[in-house]
Amino acid sequence: MSWYGKEGPCPDVVLSSRVRLARNVEGLPMGNRLSRERAEELISDTADALGNEFDKTDFSHLDRITAASYAEEHIVSTEFASADNARALYKNEADDTYIMVCEEDHFRIQSITAGYSLPEAYAHARAAEASLAAKFKLAFDDELGYLTHCPTNLGTAMRASVMMFLPALTRTNGISAIARQLSKLGMTVRGMYGEGSEAAACLYQISNQVTLGVTEEETISKLTQLADIIIAEERKRRDELAKNSPDELSDLVARSYGALTHSRVMSCREFMEHWVNVRLGVALPSLDTGIPKDITFSVLDTSLIESQPSVLMLYSGGNELEPHERDCRRASRLRERLSEKA
Repeated sequence: MSWYGKEGPCPDVVLSSRVRLARNVEGLPMGNRLSRERAEELISDTADALGNEFDKTDFSHLDRITAASYAEEHIVSTEFASADNARALYKNEADDTYIMVCEEDHFRIQSITAGYSLPEAYAHARAAEASLAAKFKLAFDDELGYLTHCPTNLGTAMRASVMMFLPALTRTNGISAIARQLSKLGMTVRGMYGEGSEAAACLYQISNQVTLGVTEEETISKLTQLADIIIAEERKRRDELAKNSPDELSDLVARSYGALTHSRVMSCREFMEHWVNVRLGVALPSLDTGIPKDITFSVLDTSLIESQPSVLMLYSGGNELEPHERDCRRASRLRERLSEKA
């Protein structure tokens, strides 16, 4: 089961936690300087290092829709999904751990766990790294740390992040102030799909920006401290919204739930707008919204992923669909997903 089918700590605010480690093999060319033959050899050697705990998906021969669906599930980067070089994904879904082989670095080790669970994600990523380090000599410099394709990753070469649902902070214009404060502390706010993406559905990735001159443990600790503050502030502002205009907020949530469960055509943008309202309603059980108790955060987060274009097409047979047909399929799948719990 993927991260979005589970419910971790603090699910009302944090959808997932992620730790990603960039690692390279000493003496082996990086990026597009790595020949296809040597890339395929590295992919094969990686399988030997990881053993039977990881399953391999060869992205070199994967169709476009399936490859893109992995990116929409946050399991691989969009660059990895759309590349044309020899590359593979090794996945251990029991430990929520995924290793991209031959992205811009030789290894991108990623653990993505449900809810607010940074220590768990960090432990899983480090365990996978240890398996690779037992077979490969990883490129490391005493002053620069881990050597990476992109200089901005030097040092720990670690990106840690939490995916946060912040509708109250968004509606009360609190995000820009948070972003300014985080930048002063070596952290950054990104959109739903990371660097360069927009903050759709009130979802933000809070992540470290500094990797040089700090330890991995210091980064995890600082990110945790800041996430704690943001969680508390978001919950405070939600309570204020519910207290100041309970009828209006209840009506907004109820209308959005009705749209998700009865519409016959729904665009991705419209879905996102209604999804935000319903998820906020579930987070405020004191509101009289009429949403069944079985509509949980994990159910809603699963619907979020399943409504993305490529995942939706994959579930609909794996064929390309015109926008209108996708919108019809999205509405149908939402009715099925949510009516199961009604």
